[in-house]
Amino acid sequence: MSKVFPRIGRRRALQGAAVGVVVLGLLLWWLLPLGEDPPSGTIKFSTGSEAGVYQEYGERLKTELAKDMPDLKLKLVPSEGSQANVKRVANGEADFTIAAADAVETYELSHPAAADRLRGVARLYDDYVQLVIPPGSDIHSVSDLRGKRVSIGLRDSGVRLIAERVLRAAGIDPEKDITPSSEGIDTGPKLVGHGIDAFFWSGGLPTEGLRTLAETTAFRFVPIDADLVAKVHTEGAATHYYRATNMPESAYPTVQNGETVPTMAVSNLLMTRKDMDPRLTEWITRTVIKSRDGIGAHVHSAQLVDLRTAIYTAPLPLHEGARRYYRSVKP
Repeated sequence: MSKVFPRIGRRRALQGAAVGVVVLGLLLWWLLPLGEDPPSGTIKFSTGSEAGVYQEYGERLKTELAKDMPDLKLKLVPSEGSQANVKRVANGEADFTIAAADAVETYELSHPAAADRLRGVARLYDDYVQLVIPPGSDIHSVSDLRGKRVSIGLRDSGVRLIAERVLRAAGIDPEKDITPSSEGIDTGPKLVGHGIDAFFWSGGLPTEGLRTLAETTAFRFVPIDADLVAKVHTEGAATHYYRATNMPESAYPTVQNGETVPTMAVSNLLMTRKDMDPRLTEWITRTVIKSRDGIGAHVHSAQLVDLRTAIYTAPLPLHEGARRYYRSVKP
């Protein structure tokens, strides 16, 4: 018998095997519920514009859901953004979506009966307001946008809500004091300096449409400082979801040159309807949480999805299926 590997007693061997079985069981329970057949069927997921984070996140989530629920078909439906997404889920055109918290509450205030059907699944990550201008522009603050050609986002986007509120807080009437246009992230960035003077965007960091532009084209960001954010908070309901922050220097390093950019952020929510099957919602919630690192390797902002904060889906109450999942993993 080798002296390097001494004999292990039968009892110790059995104890070790038992521990291994328990650990394996816990791991499997975390990944997939034991004894359950995965949900099947077809669901619609409303995303966003082609080069935006909603669309990219939806594509990655679709891949992860296929691993856990191979008989579930997820159909991705592009949209103009948060406002369109909330409407689609509320009226049954989509089953799940992502939307910014301010857009959700804005819809609730104007459509209380329909909004009562909405439920939260998880808080995901924050959108950062990104106001893009050409490198040689004479625009240095939001107030300098007066008289300029400014893209304020697609009509049913969350960007449109934010851009109009930021402009008004700076003393600019979005309809009279600028020449507004409605480009999305798929077309707007390329027009900066070539048809428009400034482009509003609100999205996770980095947003693909701006990241790829930064590889070949110089541009700058206009700061949105804390004083202006405080003024935005006086714009009325739903603005309390905005928080003053800084865009980290690592977001677009070739553009920012090691400098942060003062701006504001708002949280994004994965949401569904109250009548959605609780078991299906529980499975989807589990996949969202456990696939954070896998999706985050491609969608950087998804790395911020966290079990401790995912339950905070205000202004929406949690869906019962999501609540079941969070209770099951509560320490």
